[in-house]
Amino acid sequence: MMLFLVLLAIFFINIPFGYWRSNARRFSLQWLMAIHLPVPLAIGLRLSLLDWSWALLPFSVAAFAGQYAGGKVRWLLSRRKEMRLSSCLVMDLFRVLTIIG
Repeated sequence: MMLFLVLLAIFFINIPFGYWRSNARRFSLQWLMAIHLPVPLAIGLRLSLLDWSWALLPFSVAAFAGQYAGGKVRWLLSRRKEMRLSSCLVMDLFRVLTIIG
């Protein structure tokens, strides 16, 4: 159960970073930061809540899936013609909610 919660947390932590990464130029400093900044958070979660084991390494797919999901969220929001997007998921979602509401 704890493994599932840690993987879920890693997935959700990576969504805003994937959103940011999808707006950055490939191999730029922003792009590299968007990929690597959530790594210490994921390692901290795994070390503090789970015993370290090399068998858990394949479960890092949650990080890749979160980055991919963040990119997809940006792609879905970019299809809205009346809104100009930034690199910040929180601000863009706030704008969407104020346009709708």
